[in-house]
Amino acid sequence: MSRINGIVGRRNLLKLVGAGGATMAVSSAGILFGEQQAVAQKPSTPEKKPQPVNPDAALKRLMEGNKRFVDGKSLKPNQSRLRLQETSVAQYPFAAILGCADSRVPAEIVFDQGLGDLFVVRDAGNVASPTAIGSLEFATAVLGVQLVMVLGHARCGAVIAAVKGDPLPGRIGVFVEEIKPAVEKVRLKTGNLEENSVMANVQYQVERLREGSTILGNLVKEGKLKIVGGRYDLASGKLSMLT
Repeated sequence: MSRINGIVGRRNLLKLVGAGGATMAVSSAGILFGEQQAVAQKPSTPEKKPQPVNPDAALKRLMEGNKRFVDGKSLKPNQSRLRLQETSVAQYPFAAILGCADSRVPAEIVFDQGLGDLFVVRDAGNVASPTAIGSLEFATAVLGVQLVMVLGHARCGAVIAAVKGDPLPGRIGVFVEEIKPAVEKVRLKTGNLEENSVMANVQYQVERLREGSTILGNLVKEGKLKIVGGRYDLASGKLSMLT
């Protein structure tokens, strides 16, 4: 796939989008590419841009980082002043995370990563909302990320609210409604309904990313992207893979 300054060329982006979204892609891609090219023309600290990290290698880096975190041996990599200067010029994240906005699940900490390593999208309930999907399309089609992880966690308040089904004030109910289909899939399943719903929601949001985005779906079909799901345990800090 051709790239411009390390990102996908417009022609190939249109292939990912498909003919139906071509007009919209042309106008929006022009803005994105123009901004990225402007940044890329500035003096860069790194002499060479890093090669894209394949999905399996990216997942291994995440799992190894989480193990360090759980074992109390975090390296806190890429957090130096030099790294700050490098990432001020351009970003080359090796993975993207769709995580919950819960304050107890900061991706860079639980995966022991640093500046510019992860492209993180967070909302309550790790919901694949239109905004979240658009952000992940940017991460994959433009920045070259080849792994997306949907990261759920134990005792998720958004999932618990979806299980209870009580009326909610303001716009809180908007994202809760996006979780209810997952809850209904496991409502009659044996075991703890809240825990089953947390896992079902992760898997449901993974499918929404694969099926609800032409760009992400096509990248998956072409073998250039993996979308996986994981559950984070608040007490132990350990990540368990679900998909």
